Amino acid sequence: MKRDHFLRMTGVALFAVAFGLVEASVVVYLRALYSPGGVAFPLAPLPRAHLDVELCREAATMVMLAALGWLAGKNRWNRLGFFLVSFGVWDLSFYAWLRLFLGWPASLLDWDILFLLPVPWIGPVLAPVSVAVIMVIFGAMIAARTSGTGRFRPGAGSWVLALTGTGGILISFMRDTHATLYGAMPEPYWYWLLWLSLACYGAAMAIAWRRGEHPGHS
Repeated sequence: MKRDHFLRMTGVALFAVAFGLVEASVVVYLRALYSPGGVAFPLAPLPRAHLDVELCREAATMVMLAALGWLAGKNRWNRLGFFLVSFGVWDLSFYAWLRLFLGWPASLLDWDILFLLPVPWIGPVLAPVSVAVIMVIFGAMIAARTSGTGRFRPGAGSWVLALTGTGGILISFMRDTHATLYGAMPEPYWYWLLWLSLACYGAAMAIAWRRGEHPGHS
């Protein structure tokens, strides 16, 4: 069982690293076309046809990572664990490849356009990297426990905390629509909301982990 889990985790990680290279390559080409100096505000708009392609590419990226988790996992929580690992490794390797190719980001405090759906997300690189690290750690823990006979049992408290954390992170990325949609300079990033949201994830994980160790407990 341990060997099987190790091989599946290795395959997921290798796919995510390679996929990060593919994503970084696309960004290298986009920046050469539209922002050779790197991400700068006010943001330069993409042509509508290219924007539509980017939106489809980002949606396809999520489908591919979710499909990878589904194929690697054995049950719903096991699949979630592998999905979280694949997403986190993909995101971390994406920035590592960009650093190798472009020398960017020069600092984790450099700002980036993170995602485009349903509105553009922006923030310092430190924010998505922090989320990705948490995803890899928690995803690996969940996948390891549920690959055998172990259980992962989030209750109502875990769900409330996880959804609160997710909402907080999304708000921190998408709230500044003046900068993303109307050509304004960005407002200071809400680090406090990021750290609070990650703390919610940590609490949700701790509760679900403990419930898994004691199935009879509520």
